[in-house]
Amino acid sequence: MSSNLIPWSILRYDTEKAKAFSTTVKDHPLKNIVVTERIPRRILGSAPSTGRTTPVSITSNISEPLATALKQLDPLTEFAMHEEMDPLSKMVAEMDIVDNTQPTTSLKKEDKVNKTDLWSHRKTAILQKYTTSEKLTMVTSFLLEGEKVVVKAQSTAVDKVQHRLEQLDNFEEGSQRKLDLSQTEYISRIEQLNKELISAWNTEQRVKALKIAIQCAKMLTDTDVLTFYPSKFVLITDILDCFGKLVYERLRTKAEYYKPGSQVPTALPEDFTPDMVPKTARETCLNWFFKIASIRELVPRLYIEMALLKSYYFLSSTDCPDALTKITEMIHGIGNPLVAVYARCYLCRAGMNVATKCIDTNYLRRNFECFLESYQHIFSQGVKDQLHQQKMTVPMYVTLYTPALDYIMEVITLYSLDTALTDLLSKCKKYSNSSLILNTIMSGFKPAYISERCLQFLSMIGQCTDDGISLASLLRTLGLCVTVCPPPREQRPQVLNSVILNMSLLTEPADYASCFEVWIQFVAKYFSAKEVDSLLGDLLSHMHKSEADYDCSAQLQNIIERIVADISDIESFLTMETFFPVMELFREKSRQVEVSKMILVKFNSMIEETNDPMVANVLIYLGTILHNSVNQLSPDDEKRQIGEILCKLLRKVNYRLDLERQLNFLVEARSCFRNMDVVLVQAIQSVINIAGNMRRVMKRLQKRKVPDFLQACVAYCFITIPSIGSPKTRLELYLLSGQVALYSTCLGQANATFRAIIKIIRELPAGPETESFLLSFVRKFLSLLLVVPDNPERGVRSLLKSLLNALRNFKWQDNSYVLGVIYIHVIDLLSVAGQEMYPYRIEKVEANDSLWGSDPKFTREITRITAIVIGDVCSILRNLGPGQKQYQIALDLFIRIAIRSDLSNEELNTLAVKLWNLCLKTDQADLKYMMTTRSYLQGKAQHSSNVALEQLTEKLSLPTD
Repeated sequence: MSSNLIPWSILRYDTEKAKAFSTTVKDHPLKNIVVTERIPRRILGSAPSTGRTTPVSITSNISEPLATALKQLDPLTEFAMHEEMDPLSKMVAEMDIVDNTQPTTSLKKEDKVNKTDLWSHRKTAILQKYTTSEKLTMVTSFLLEGEKVVVKAQSTAVDKVQHRLEQLDNFEEGSQRKLDLSQTEYISRIEQLNKELISAWNTEQRVKALKIAIQCAKMLTDTDVLTFYPSKFVLITDILDCFGKLVYERLRTKAEYYKPGSQVPTALPEDFTPDMVPKTARETCLNWFFKIASIRELVPRLYIEMALLKSYYFLSSTDCPDALTKITEMIHGIGNPLVAVYARCYLCRAGMNVATKCIDTNYLRRNFECFLESYQHIFSQGVKDQLHQQKMTVPMYVTLYTPALDYIMEVITLYSLDTALTDLLSKCKKYSNSSLILNTIMSGFKPAYISERCLQFLSMIGQCTDDGISLASLLRTLGLCVTVCPPPREQRPQVLNSVILNMSLLTEPADYASCFEVWIQFVAKYFSAKEVDSLLGDLLSHMHKSEADYDCSAQLQNIIERIVADISDIESFLTMETFFPVMELFREKSRQVEVSKMILVKFNSMIEETNDPMVANVLIYLGTILHNSVNQLSPDDEKRQIGEILCKLLRKVNYRLDLERQLNFLVEARSCFRNMDVVLVQAIQSVINIAGNMRRVMKRLQKRKVPDFLQACVAYCFITIPSIGSPKTRLELYLLSGQVALYSTCLGQANATFRAIIKIIRELPAGPETESFLLSFVRKFLSLLLVVPDNPERGVRSLLKSLLNALRNFKWQDNSYVLGVIYIHVIDLLSVAGQEMYPYRIEKVEANDSLWGSDPKFTREITRITAIVIGDVCSILRNLGPGQKQYQIALDLFIRIAIRSDLSNEELNTLAVKLWNLCLKTDQADLKYMMTTRSYLQGKAQHSSNVALEQLTEKLSLPTD
């Protein structure tokens, strides 16, 4: 031993005496507050209580400011939650009529719904679907840039009216310009017309505004590009709606009246009655309708009058209902059936705007009946010639009617009882071979009404013989109704058989897939897994028979999502014979990844555990798809999500007592998920858990296989841990696996694991974060090293020596005190290691207290290492200089010397006094704590009759003495 080292003498102590002197601590600042109540013990049906009570611990939820703050939403999130969706997103989300087959869920009368908003939900979908690449014709006559308006002063009201009529005549007879525009240019020109109308209105140019409205309405007579007509209708009617509102608000503003008993004129209220309207406002309103009546062409005259329907209430309460009935019949005069049906659609829309005032809604049904009366005109020779000219098929042409008819049927259903719907259905049966009418009925009627008569509608679908709506679309529309509200239980098998028979007639894979994705939801929800498997087999058959190169990835994604969402037993779905072939149909790998993620998320949320090998195989397959989708370019959030899913997957598979199969599963998982550290960590922890539970189930297993299995578990960990990137994670896992190795009496593997830990510590990057980690980790490592037996070939405490060398050679930060704190804990370890009996041990593992006992060689080596460590701590104290860090380490070393050493050694006694005095010299000394420490040592000396300790306490002075 070097001459400058203070020799260490271990104080041997009686464990029982030490426990007797210890004070039990029941309170701790980090411990949850537990309220212990005593509840009288009484078992149901037993004798009355004897007065004894059972203590019950109830954890009290303490409201902490930090926790409360964390539970609150940040301002941006809270704003996003309360902020409504933008109009376009809302329209697309609430209604997808891209396929024109989704049934409209009918609204009850008592529901508080803005009924005038029913159309706005459809507009975006119409604009998205009905597009064109052809040139569009626009006839324009409103004032272009550079044209000037000569405004003459009119002295009398008669002159004003005369001048405005002349302007209107000039508009109809004047020069017009015909433009050929692309779709984008056309829409831009429509927007320009709308702005021009508003600008003209705001500058008191009422006639010009009317001119623009008439010109827009005239555009609805143009069907040169049929595919764009529904979108044109949406754009133009928005302008007409704007014009109608401008006129109505202008009239209401001018119609001031005097409240009874008041001399001050006020504006009309929203719910005014015609008798409240003054004569001047009534004349102005009549003037507007006179202007409309002077429009020569039928279509613009009807559209302008429909836009101004609400203004009729300035004249009389009966004029508006009469106008609705009148216009309904006048639309018969429109020769083009497509233009006529959209005019009826706009009439129903305009009528909905006055629905609060107009109670009679018979005009809604009458409009649909009028369409039925003129239905055959859709297939007239004139229409066929136009379709031939535009190279359009009849099915494509018929789909142009669906937006208008679906809306008309929706508002009819809104205001009709089931009896009225039955009457309407009986009228439609006269056109039983019309797919368009049948599709409209199924789309517009209440799903419950359709589902109750599902077999009847299937029969009607079979009777459709025209070339309108396809069989796939009709079946899809019916399927959407059935998924919302199922048919009666006794009819369901017959319904399914009929649907399967009809679907077998579909030859195109796209038609079959679009129909299949709707009906599979009904089958998954109301039938067993056998029927689902059978239908999936039919799907595979249709996809493989098709010679067309069709990618059904989008439909497949919807199909699987609906099955997983509604099937009662997801494990039965995963074990179907058709599962793997269906998954292989995906051509878009991104969709296959999304489907795999969705299935695993659903499985993780529904299933507690599974021990089915087939299910485990499918889970590995799906997990591999997710794992392989991750690369260096993947976002961190996506990596995190996939990692969490795969970790949960590993935890869900539990073969219970079949531990070998469990280990084999984790071996397969390691090979499949090798590139994701978080999943490998979970696999290692699962293996450690298996090995840790081995003794609990050992009685049920063959004992001769247990050691081999435990060695396999330790080997799994030892092989897998090096592939993990984070050195800190590797250290934690090595420590866990080393504990398991000791627990399993695999001493060779444990020794190799601990040496791997020391090797990694040498390679750790320097930095404050590493030092903080090492402080925590080494403390745990030291507590384990106490019970690790020495390797006779390497000498006493060879692992500890290697650890101390690694720590000593580590590049610590300047003025760091972490190494000093670690050395203090090393002194704790060495002091306990020199005792005749250790405070804890591992079963079936002989620690050094059994191997060495009180062998002088072992004791000398322990004291030598301790002396070296104390010398290193003293060097650290000198380098730190005065301050809080020096005070803390000096006081900790003093306490270790006072408690754990034999103070009869004068050098140790002197060192302890020097350390005490060093603590007093610092400004950061906690005198209250030092006083408590001295009092504790005095009590301990008296209790243990330790004269040397008692003499030491007499030398400990304080400024307060």
